[in-house]
Amino acid sequence: MIRNGVAIDDTFAEAFPMKATRIVITAHNPTWARHAAVAATGFATSVIACGCEAGIERELGVDETPDGRPGVAILIFSMSGKELAKQIERRVGQCVLTCPTTAVFAGISEGEAVALGKNLRFFGDGWQISKVIAGVRYWRVPVMDGEFLAQETTAVTKAVGGGNLLLLARDTDSALAVAEAAVRAMQKLPNVIMPFPGGVVRSGSKVGSKYPALMASTNDAFCPGLLGLSPKSELTPATRCVMEIVIDGLTAADVAAAMRAGLDAGIAIGAEGGLQRISAGNYGGKLGPFHFHLRQLLEAAA
Repeated sequence: MIRNGVAIDDTFAEAFPMKATRIVITAHNPTWARHAAVAATGFATSVIACGCEAGIERELGVDETPDGRPGVAILIFSMSGKELAKQIERRVGQCVLTCPTTAVFAGISEGEAVALGKNLRFFGDGWQISKVIAGVRYWRVPVMDGEFLAQETTAVTKAVGGGNLLLLARDTDSALAVAEAAVRAMQKLPNVIMPFPGGVVRSGSKVGSKYPALMASTNDAFCPGLLGLSPKSELTPATRCVMEIVIDGLTAADVAAAMRAGLDAGIAIGAEGGLQRISAGNYGGKLGPFHFHLRQLLEAAA
């Protein structure tokens, strides 16, 4: 399949089940809400070493937040509900409680309840008080700029992680331009994040390694510097840069929609913009039950 001069591989992205939650952070103004959100989603690119994958979903207006203040919605994904609960408590406690003027609320109501402010209230050293509004408990914790307001729990829901696109381009400038355009298109959609820096990862990985201690290693099939060296190389001399975008979403439909948006954005730039080919990473269908076939996504959109 060729679209605007770009070859679309007959392959699929392989994704797997995760657990996720949405947290709404509000503050006195948008700047401080974003400071807290950026800190809370730091060091959260991959569950391989970070414990979770997290990112900013979108900014919220004063008419969209529980307390009528500017806010930011973040999504946090992990492989288990237990690990996700641990990550929520640590990240909210260290990055939101500490940030001036913030408050924190559950952004998802359906699912298993895990602690949000329930344990953080103990920072109040006995001065904390609770308030129940419409059956929902909130904790008011005294801090030096007034109080930190936190909803007692948030909900954990089933989710999907590991959707991806591989963008093969003639050079670094072209690859970055295409990847940035694809991420911008995906960021317009709800319920998804691209957890790597700027939404893009240059160190795409495969499962396993020649070194037993490593569970993942460089994807040599798509490393331009290994052309002619790796027997698995899928590149030609014309391809000098490959970028990957990884997508996590609350549902398989959310991941599919984001991948479709990224495909469309890349194809719009086309071969004239340096994009040569779009592929995806999979493990023969053995890793995850969610398979997103690139050509099917484009045919469905058409």
